[in-house]
Amino acid sequence: MQIFLARNNVQAGPYSLDQLNIMLASGEVLLDDLMWHEGLDQWQRVGNLTNNQTVYRPATISRPDANDSIINNVTVFPEDKASDGEDRQSVSLDRLYGKPERPKVTDKDANMTTNRHHTPHHNVSLNKKASSKNISAQDKVLGNVVLAPIMSRVLATALDWLLLIMSFLPLMLAINKLDGIPTDLQNMDEMVKYSLSVAESIPHATQLISNAMVFGLIALQLLFIILRGQSLGKLITGIRVVDQTTHRLPSFVKLVVIRTLVLALIYIPLSTSFIVFIPLAIHYYMASKSPQNIGWHDKLANTLVVKAESNQLAKEPKIK
Repeated sequence: MQIFLARNNVQAGPYSLDQLNIMLASGEVLLDDLMWHEGLDQWQRVGNLTNNQTVYRPATISRPDANDSIINNVTVFPEDKASDGEDRQSVSLDRLYGKPERPKVTDKDANMTTNRHHTPHHNVSLNKKASSKNISAQDKVLGNVVLAPIMSRVLATALDWLLLIMSFLPLMLAINKLDGIPTDLQNMDEMVKYSLSVAESIPHATQLISNAMVFGLIALQLLFIILRGQSLGKLITGIRVVDQTTHRLPSFVKLVVIRTLVLALIYIPLSTSFIVFIPLAIHYYMASKSPQNIGWHDKLANTLVVKAESNQLAKEPKIK
């Protein structure tokens, strides 16, 4: 199914049903926009066809007569008429999205009927387009955001772990100066006693410095996560966590409770062994196989990881 959309008397498309539903969910297509596809005899309000829902599930409908126009309710800019005065019946996507226009098609018969045979460009949306300054040929674009490359996400995670290890460095150096760990510890009580003796052997100043570094790092990480959707690793690599639906900063529950505290409770107990890399590997493998780079972290919190843009921090406007 090829679906055409129109807003303010200009048209765009064609889109697939999946593309339409993604743009509806993200708010890029509004319920007051107009829509047409084969089987409809005229342009109709999107909300009327979706029962004012943000998902379109078209029922089986009859095809229109061959002579029915598919642009009955959409006008054309005067300067988009052919030299003989005849309407071309389609407006360039460049004009619709406010971009510099490319050379016009010289074929006088070009109209929206012929456009139905064109392959839609997945980077195009009816709302704000993704910033072209951060887009490369390998990037995946979803509506108005650019998905973060998997390697950028891996690097951000590695940087976060490296910063955490560095915060424990004074304590680790002090422990390294002590005798090695005894091999004859038989039970938990002996291990606890040994740990207490090690703690007493470490200079008080070293413990204060280590605690300040650890808690300072945790506080700084939480501050950036809450305000910007970025850990320090993500800040350095230029990526951010956003909500899957709004493409804006997620709610506190999604961002801090689920993506931070819950994941910390999962990973911290595993951090003393190489087992910690198993759930991480599964996460990034799932993300690499997903069209939207969604791993199990993202499924858990209903979030996306994208290239950071300032408009993602703006508050979502209230629907009137």
